[in-house]
Amino acid sequence: MRWDVFTWAAFALLLFAAEAMAPGAFMLWLGLAAAVVFLGVWLVPGIPLLAQVGAFVVLSFVSIQVYRRWFRKRERPSDQPALNRRTAALVGRVVTLQAAIIEGRGRVQIADALWDVSGPDLPVGTSVRIVGGDAMVLQVEPV
Repeated sequence: MRWDVFTWAAFALLLFAAEAMAPGAFMLWLGLAAAVVFLGVWLVPGIPLLAQVGAFVVLSFVSIQVYRRWFRKRERPSDQPALNRRTAALVGRVVTLQAAIIEGRGRVQIADALWDVSGPDLPVGTSVRIVGGDAMVLQVEPV
């Protein structure tokens, strides 16, 4: 077997495996580009290495643009858009202060986790509504 054919086949399989391990529909398109170059190199021997790499780059760009223009628009919207953004998922929830807000900082407990909060100074036990979040700090206001 020729080294270039083997290399492109292995590269395509590696990209497909990377897509399977971390799905996101990006490596899939690069893998398809590598598979097309593999087929081209296998069917037409003697293609220079620079032409192979150039074909891969062009096919990668084209395949990603096809995905972005056609397939991405057809994806169904998520029924839980804040699933991986925990602070956004907590907005609107009413909780009780576990530690008083002093100089703008306090703590609340949500389920089994303690969260830092920022807001106006309030005593322990006050009910507050979560109105936003920045990284791991929730912004709250009194109910």
